[in-house]
Amino acid sequence: MEEMTQLIEMQQAIGFLGTIGGLALALLGAGLAAVLPGIGSAKGTGIAGEAGTGLLCQDPSKFGKVMILQVIPGTQGLYGLVVWFFAIFSMGLLGGELPQMTVAQGMQYLVACLPMALGGLFSAIAQGRVAAGSINILAKKPDDWSKGMVLCITVEFYAILSLLASMLMIINIS
Repeated sequence: MEEMTQLIEMQQAIGFLGTIGGLALALLGAGLAAVLPGIGSAKGTGIAGEAGTGLLCQDPSKFGKVMILQVIPGTQGLYGLVVWFFAIFSMGLLGGELPQMTVAQGMQYLVACLPMALGGLFSAIAQGRVAAGSINILAKKPDDWSKGMVLCITVEFYAILSLLASMLMIINIS
């Protein structure tokens, strides 16, 4: 009798996991696509901001240029939010009902969101470091600050590739 009860409980658990497991994986992917680039952007803008405060103590007139350099690593957080929104829209979550999704479909969303999640996290931090170096250029050679911008844009390219990879994979989930 006890074995039969355990078997029924196991079947119920498997059925429950099969019912929500796919959606849980998909939501995990979408959440990671939003949160990890946000963390990277917070870290990257913080790194650039720390470098900027030192310069602004000596020369407050450079605030506009410092602010531009500090904001650049924040774009990855925005890209992550775009992927999150696109993923939940593609899942059908904005329709007001919970979609039925297999574990395989949920895994597709999870994997599709990973390029933006990881690419956004790491590129935002790297871009913050480049922006901090660009602020040093601004401090020592103010006329060459645009060279620092070009260096920041080089890192941005890889964040855009991550965004593109995630978006193309989400589009192809059937």
